[in-house]
Amino acid sequence: MTIETSQPQHISDADRVLKQLASLYPTLTTQLKKAADFILEHPVEVALLSIRKSAETASVTPSTMTRLAKTLGFERYDSFRQLFQEAIHTKAPSSFSQRAESLQNLASNNTENNVLSEFSTTTFNNLEHCFQEDTLTKLELAAPMIVNARKVFAIGFRDTFACAHHFAYVGQIAFPHIKLIRGYQGTLLTELAEINAQDVVIVFGSEPYAIDTVNALKIVREAGAKIIAVTDSLRSPLAAEAEIVFTLNNETPHFFGTLVPVIALIEALLSVCVSLGGSEIVHNINQFEENLRRLGGYYTP
Repeated sequence: MTIETSQPQHISDADRVLKQLASLYPTLTTQLKKAADFILEHPVEVALLSIRKSAETASVTPSTMTRLAKTLGFERYDSFRQLFQEAIHTKAPSSFSQRAESLQNLASNNTENNVLSEFSTTTFNNLEHCFQEDTLTKLELAAPMIVNARKVFAIGFRDTFACAHHFAYVGQIAFPHIKLIRGYQGTLLTELAEINAQDVVIVFGSEPYAIDTVNALKIVREAGAKIIAVTDSLRSPLAAEAEIVFTLNNETPHFFGTLVPVIALIEALLSVCVSLGGSEIVHNINQFEENLRRLGGYYTP
């Protein structure tokens, strides 16, 4: 099945530069990396602050900020700064144990429902960030890639295996060409060997990044497959060379990073994919339901 890809609103120039900066990040000097950290984490501040104030906040010199801009192809820092009108705010999480300690400290304060109140606030903030206009534009770009691919592979290890599994399980109901990379009992390389340049790989991961995911992506890139990354920062090793990068907030009082915005994004993405699919997709979903009912897969009182 091939879906016409009427090009939605283009991704902004600032996004392109951030993606370029993320790709160059491993090759930068220590000082340039400090400047890049500030830019990738606080693009709104880059847009609003003077070069001196930005440099001060990044703990570098103004000449370092200018040098980084020139590395990205800009003659002057001012022209570089003009691109940053929208924020992509990501925050590196602390360790799991530090989060757990913060959770206990929050609970020990006077207000009885501090933990639940903080949890609900951060959850709503994460979801609000998830569905900004920039994300909606990327969803419109990603859906035809998934529908039109020879095969679509979902990759995620450790906690984000749940995300990859959810995407593959729900997605396969409508699109049989979606597959989950399981990597069980030494099968990872065999599964990855099936991927080629006609395929799309959607990869999930946030800091701390699972080494299995990072290593798997090296093979995916060598195969020439298109990559859709769902991660927490443009500095993420998952973002480098990805066709589309979704950066999601995962702030939470819980000691472990939340998966709520990732699951919401998956369901939104698959909804857009189904909306493009026509009668064949409806038939696939109907067939899935009929088979489960025939085989007794649903409980009947």
